Amino acid sequence: MDNRIEVNPDICHGQPCIKGTRIMVYIIIELLEAGLTHDDITKDYYPQITKDDIKQCLHYASLRTTMTTPSKEDLSYYRNRDTE
Repeated sequence: MDNRIEVNPDICHGQPCIKGTRIMVYIIIELLEAGLTHDDITKDYYPQITKDDIKQCLHYASLRTTMTTPSKEDLSYYRNRDTE
């Protein structure tokens, strides 16, 4: 899975966002919770993101809720690194 979620303290106060945007993961999760489909979100709300971006948001959220202590590897997958 491509790394599409980044956590950067200089963007949206460090909230997880879709890479290259200021669209926070929790907003996408809330839209899905409200019953919107992937197509609704990419067509009507955020045409600049893809269905894969939405899947990455779900994956990120699932990692955050299933791990009591995420490993460094799991967290670094989503952290914005200066080397990228």
